[in-house]
Amino acid sequence: MKLSIPDMTCGHCKATVERTIIDLDSTADVVVDLGAHTVQVETKTPADMVLKALAAEGYPATPLP
Repeated sequence: MKLSIPDMTCGHCKATVERTIIDLDSTADVVVDLGAHTVQVETKTPADMVLKALAAEGYPATPLP
């Protein structure tokens, strides 16, 4: 799934987003593009759980097509 995360603007943001997703699924593949404010996630965790966890960390995300 590809997510838009407009509030992700720096290296600390990137690390927090990656850690949040990896904490849900240690086998997740996470690719962050800070310039585009997007993250590509391959995980077994349901999308709603990923979105909820990111929002709880202060990074509300919107799924992209």
